[in-house]
Amino acid sequence: MPIAESELMLNPDGSVYHLNLLPEHISDTILTVGDPERVPLISKYFDSVEVQIAKREFVTHTGYYKGKRLTVLSTGMGTDNVEIVMNELDALVNIDLVSREINEDHIALNIIRLGTSGALQESIPLGSLLVSEYAVGLDTLMQFYPLVQTGYENTISSALQQTLQLSFQPYCVRGSDILREQLARDYIAGNTLTCPGFYAPQGRVLRLDLKDAELINNFTNFNVEDFWLTNFEMETAGYFALGRMLGHEVTSLNAIIVNRITKQFDQNADQTIEKMITQTLDRIAAIAKA
Repeated sequence: MPIAESELMLNPDGSVYHLNLLPEHISDTILTVGDPERVPLISKYFDSVEVQIAKREFVTHTGYYKGKRLTVLSTGMGTDNVEIVMNELDALVNIDLVSREINEDHIALNIIRLGTSGALQESIPLGSLLVSEYAVGLDTLMQFYPLVQTGYENTISSALQQTLQLSFQPYCVRGSDILREQLARDYIAGNTLTCPGFYAPQGRVLRLDLKDAELINNFTNFNVEDFWLTNFEMETAGYFALGRMLGHEVTSLNAIIVNRITKQFDQNADQTIEKMITQTLDRIAAIAKA
């Protein structure tokens, strides 16, 4: 049965509603960033750029790097935006936008988040690169989806709910083993906490006090079956959960530019981000040629 117009909204040109993209506009490998201004920082390395489309905070460049067709897409911040991006990317490859029918053959995308992050452990140095093995979401997005967690993941999320005295259970999801091995074998492997905000949810105090003054300590000291939280940001858990349910390979690469325990900021953050970008592009190209 066709998907109703109210459920799958399209623009007059037939493109998906928020991203403003048609299926031919994207590759099978997509690099995602939060900041729209970071898109050209990646596509400047392309040998050629064939697609440049922007709508709202969603900026898309598609082109070729050393013979491999790649897409770079900005999402804005937060898992609410990630939910839009993941569903619309999936629609581009797994739904016929003309007939509005789900395609018989499923296509799995490779989705690689390139982002910045803050360390939650003193031992993680500024300027390091970290790949998320697991992500734990403190947002409520998965209260609306039928996410199935493993027993281990459920143990982690249930324990964190008790530690933080939350009224809902967070969610814990493992990222793509394939992409982690291919792209980040030499990175620090960590467990990323995805927060629903930048200030209080990450323990920052400006003019408003925290409801839980021990929040950062609770994050840092949380340990279940040798599972420690290593860093936090605002998107990864949403990517991992939706990637699992939609059948896509998803990983998250993090440039550690802040350490919240030592209270230091990476003065060479731009160089750290640049290193992450160029390494990732070269490794994707090498995989394509293998």
